[in-house]
Amino acid sequence: MDNYTLTEFGEPLVMRCEPELAPRGTEVLIEVSCCGVCQTDVSIRKGYYDLGGGKKYAMRDRGMTPPMILGHEISGRLVALGPDAAISEDQIGRTFVIYPWIGCGECVMCQGAEENLCLAPRFLGLQRPGGHAERILIPHARYLVDIGHLDPALAATYACSGLTSLGALNKLAPQAKTLPLLLIGGGGLGQSALNIARALGYTHVTVADVDRTKREIAVASGATHTLDPLSCRDEDFVGQFASVIDFVGNPATYEFGLKALRRGGRYVIVGLAGGEVSQALPPVSLRPISIIGSLTGSLEELRTLIELARNGKLKPTMIERLPREDANHALDRVRDGDVAGRLVLVSKSRDAYDR
Repeated sequence: MDNYTLTEFGEPLVMRCEPELAPRGTEVLIEVSCCGVCQTDVSIRKGYYDLGGGKKYAMRDRGMTPPMILGHEISGRLVALGPDAAISEDQIGRTFVIYPWIGCGECVMCQGAEENLCLAPRFLGLQRPGGHAERILIPHARYLVDIGHLDPALAATYACSGLTSLGALNKLAPQAKTLPLLLIGGGGLGQSALNIARALGYTHVTVADVDRTKREIAVASGATHTLDPLSCRDEDFVGQFASVIDFVGNPATYEFGLKALRRGGRYVIVGLAGGEVSQALPPVSLRPISIIGSLTGSLEELRTLIELARNGKLKPTMIERLPREDANHALDRVRDGDVAGRLVLVSKSRDAYDR
């Protein structure tokens, strides 16, 4: 079985041949059809997050130690079951998207159905082998979500970018759908959030990005307005938005987002571009505003998202397919911002490559 393995942080992935996998206990075996590539993969390959001021948050501190197989946006075909698998044999051959944010199953977060916040995570492509491989073992069938007629390449991206977008939107105030929403970042995450927001009934969505092409894509996808943070006037954005979701997450976007927020607004930060800021504390209470961190989403939120897509309520995000052997090239392009929508690595043996 071939896979593309990170053998050391800061180095390219290496193609390796490993023994075939056999599911045991409750495990199920998935033949990978598609695996999306995102900024998290880039950070993992690099080996750290930038905390600003020369400080770094090392991936080893998050329980990641090479060699490791990256890739957490996975769709694939069920091919084998362990003897105790909680799924019937007639499901073999069906294609599923895999929930990658697998927890320990025992901590308070897992017991509260928030495995994505687990205190001892076993995330696919991070602490457990991920989708840059021909096949992958999943510890339990409950992490499989049937995609029905959906494009496997598009469905794979729902496991992270789509789910992360929905998780962030679900942290906004209940009345936010009828109030102005600003999405900072018009790349894959921003496009996904825009599509989901429109599907959920958000009526006033503005996308901010320095890239004109991404702003044009946002307009074509249903954005009410777009902004170029480098050239817009204060009156175009300062205090204009009830909600802001930042999919970049650096000091410049943080400053821009807080200025854009009106009194009583919520600023949700998702992006991990890195850096540090100095925050005056009294305005947080005096305005008053909420600053909220958001990390992916729950298994139930993924099921909700897939149901939206299967019912035709969710406009597809722009997808570019590359063969699995182009994994390093795909990571480089994501690192350099050279992607209009989402990059997905696909197996040539599956019909997903030809869609």
